[in-house]
Amino acid sequence: MQRQESVEPWALRFAQFINRFGTLRVSVLFVILTLIFTMTGTYFLRIYIIGDVKLEDFMSAIILTIVSAPWVLFFFSELVKQLERSRGHLAEAVTQLERLREEDILLSRELQNNIKQLNYEIEQRKNAQEERESVFVELENEIKDRAEKEAQALRLSTLLRSIIDASPDLIYYRNEEGQFAGCNRLAEQMTGRTEAELIGLTPHEVWEEELASQVAASDHEVLENDVSITEEVWLRFADGRRGYFEMRKVPFYDKDNKRLGLLAFGRDITERKQAENIVAKASKDKTKFIATISHELRTPLNGIVGLSRMLRDTKLDKEQFAWVSTIYASGITLGNIFNDIIDIDRMGRDKLELSLKTVSIKDFTEELSSIIKLLAADKGLAFDTEIREPLPDFVEVDGTRLRQILWNLLFNAVKFTQKGKVSLSVEAHTTGDGISHVKFCVGDTGVGIPQAELDKIFAMYYQVNLPEHQSATGTGIGLAICQQMVSLMNGEIKVSSEIGKGTCFTVELPLPISKRPMQVEELQVRGLNILLVEDIELNVMVAKALLEKLDQHVDVAMTGSEAIKMVRDKQYDLILLDIQLPDMTGFDVAATLHEESLVEQTSIVALTANVIKRRQEYLDSGMDDVVAKPVKKSRIIEVFNSLFSEHAYESHKPNEEEPDKELDAILDLDLLQMLVDTIGHEMVSTSVKVFEENMPVYLEILQLSLSADEKDEVCSQAHKIKGAAGSVGLARVQKIANQIQQGDHPAWWENVHDWVEELTFAAEQDMQKLGEWLNKQDIDD
Repeated sequence: MQRQESVEPWALRFAQFINRFGTLRVSVLFVILTLIFTMTGTYFLRIYIIGDVKLEDFMSAIILTIVSAPWVLFFFSELVKQLERSRGHLAEAVTQLERLREEDILLSRELQNNIKQLNYEIEQRKNAQEERESVFVELENEIKDRAEKEAQALRLSTLLRSIIDASPDLIYYRNEEGQFAGCNRLAEQMTGRTEAELIGLTPHEVWEEELASQVAASDHEVLENDVSITEEVWLRFADGRRGYFEMRKVPFYDKDNKRLGLLAFGRDITERKQAENIVAKASKDKTKFIATISHELRTPLNGIVGLSRMLRDTKLDKEQFAWVSTIYASGITLGNIFNDIIDIDRMGRDKLELSLKTVSIKDFTEELSSIIKLLAADKGLAFDTEIREPLPDFVEVDGTRLRQILWNLLFNAVKFTQKGKVSLSVEAHTTGDGISHVKFCVGDTGVGIPQAELDKIFAMYYQVNLPEHQSATGTGIGLAICQQMVSLMNGEIKVSSEIGKGTCFTVELPLPISKRPMQVEELQVRGLNILLVEDIELNVMVAKALLEKLDQHVDVAMTGSEAIKMVRDKQYDLILLDIQLPDMTGFDVAATLHEESLVEQTSIVALTANVIKRRQEYLDSGMDDVVAKPVKKSRIIEVFNSLFSEHAYESHKPNEEEPDKELDAILDLDLLQMLVDTIGHEMVSTSVKVFEENMPVYLEILQLSLSADEKDEVCSQAHKIKGAAGSVGLARVQKIANQIQQGDHPAWWENVHDWVEELTFAAEQDMQKLGEWLNKQDIDD
């Protein structure tokens, strides 16, 4: 290439020269130059060789040049043309080569780019393949994991379903349309349908209308208000059993927070409900027990207080008067202690109430002081009473409660004081709103209370530990009751004490000033014909003596049936009726007298030691008033004066009751004997055995229905028991069941729990009696 470049410029220039000046001009110029060269060469050559130059020498050269020059010129022209043509072809070839070279370069570059792109694509494909393989591996792992998760989810789902089915709780869920969408096994047992059968149904298609309406109403509340609720409801199983369930109902949503329906969870709390009923029954029994104890304790207490009070009014020497006074004070002390016990029960049942009456604070204080003075004298203590005037003439206060408060404080003061004195002071200041703030202060010189224990002494059953005074002990309830009663009266009780120097209790009460006179006046009515119905000789003696001392005429009946007979035979102005009698209650006597219209013009006053019941309960039972034992003269005068303003009475006809025989009350012997004679001993025994097997189920359903307060169901079940008991001659069971089925009885709810308890006891006991009777018949045969 370099050699060609060194030659090509001359030839190229020569060819370009010929092309530039043209062939003709170059030919003429070439001929001229050739002639000049030939002539010059000839000249010098002739000169050199010959030494002489002739014209002929030039002519031959010229002719020869002219003849040969065109051909040379033609040759060179053609040569140039060919050369030019070759050059043109060569240039074209070079150009083509250049173009081809450039194209080759471009192709080479493109090829390199393609190779690079191909290498890149190969690399990419390789990476893609690797990624694909990695994706396949990941996909395989994901499929494997998903399969494991699905298997695990299936296991968890199976486990969850097993847990739900094994759960003792009722579980179901309903969709937005109110249809069942699923449930657990307990729900299947309750409804008597499988889950597949239950799906798509509404509560009205599953339960009876009343229960379905209740369930649907609470479900509607959840869906309507989008809230969770908790309720307690009695549900019935498909087999007739009932259960008390605590239902929790909540709305539930999907992952997009779209509500799907509601979930319901129900926990069977039947046993808890029954336990609550048992507790309520126990509380009722406790109240009944306290009422009974009240009667039993107050009966002799009435005699002790009444007779000792009457003895104090007789002629006694100093020593005898002291003894009787001690008996009298001790009886009152015992009565107040018992009042504390009663009030504990009342506070537990929130039945501690105030009965406001017009009271003279001065007379009240002097009366209480006279009794405490007896207790203090027995211990050789001085007792001071200070009444600081001015005091309002009368205030409205529950005198019984106020007496109980001050009695506890004064009794404690005497009990914990070994020497020195006990004091009671009273003062008052009146505000412009008609309220007198009366303050009682009870002080002593006794053992005192440690400062650390002053804030504890009003706690129930709390007792200060005084090792040096172990003889002075108590129940620890008096001060607690005092505080409760003072609080009930909107008052305040405070205490201050110093060890070895004594204690001072202050009670301040805001009491309304009374503008009406006290009803404690002289007896306005005398010569009444009174029937005293009382079964305790001692009480009869005390009450009869008191009434006769008030110039009244008294007849005595010791039993309820005797009282009814006497009222039938004679017209009385007043019946003082003890509530607990040996053959019936005073309420039964009053009911019989009212049913027979024997007391339309006769007042009945309950004479009772039962301080559990409120006065209104006696009035609701047909009484005109109530007098608590021990009987107080002031209370008798108050009741007599309030009842008797007119006296118009009529006589009435008698009625009698027939006593029941013990054996006939248990078994219907005539029916049983007839059955044995008719169908045979074996068939009767078989019937009895069937009844004995079914009776526990009957009683269980009865108890559950009673716990559910379903009166109709209780009556229906009792009717079933009555029929079954009657068919096997269980007369007492039949009678009690008949009582239970009488749902229209006015005191049905008050007595049904006792009747069911009696039925359960009678069923067990009478079945034994029936078995013994049947065995005896089998032996006789």
